[in-house]
Amino acid sequence: MMKNAIVFVDANNWYHNVKHWFKPGDIDIVKVSEFICDKFGYKLKEIRWYASVPSIKDGKAMFYRHLSFLSYLEKKGVKVITRKLQTLSNKEILKKKRDILDNLDLCETCRPIVESTFLDLADIKRKEKGIDVWIAVDMIRLGIIENEYDVCILISGDADFTPALDLINKEKDVLSVFVPQGYAYELRDKFRHFILKKSILRRCFDAFRKRKFD
Repeated sequence: MMKNAIVFVDANNWYHNVKHWFKPGDIDIVKVSEFICDKFGYKLKEIRWYASVPSIKDGKAMFYRHLSFLSYLEKKGVKVITRKLQTLSNKEILKKKRDILDNLDLCETCRPIVESTFLDLADIKRKEKGIDVWIAVDMIRLGIIENEYDVCILISGDADFTPALDLINKEKDVLSVFVPQGYAYELRDKFRHFILKKSILRRCFDAFRKRKFD
């Protein structure tokens, strides 16, 4: 019996690293996910795309282009989860993260691990997206709490996800996937991993890649 897999895509991390090769919007994330699952013999259950949304104040053209692209993904069956970019102080960031954690039904084992990772703050004011928190929370919630998948496939090169994947890997299979650029060694060293080479992404071009989403 094939194992069900959910693909979690860190869209911001994906964009900033894929753009060294191609326009990120030209790559069909559905084809990428299907390729990965076919290669490892998994049944693709869902693709979840986590992205920050710019403010219309950052430019109308960019704002509406981004929304158009997200709408296009949804039409292809991708579950889109978004967060607005906000400028927050460290105190505000900490409060928002604590509120998120307080609303989760985490066990005594899970909570310290999640807290130690996602309550860490920089010493300066910064743009806070909260994307990493939502991805980690959903990976844990859907896998450990709700038992929605057998395999967690994370498309991101960010080492900050290591503690969450460590926790998930105690009960579920984990597959770390990313392009060579920006792929943290910690992810490749600790978990089963797969590198998306340029030739693979070229095979996953969107049929409508001439659309100017980027």
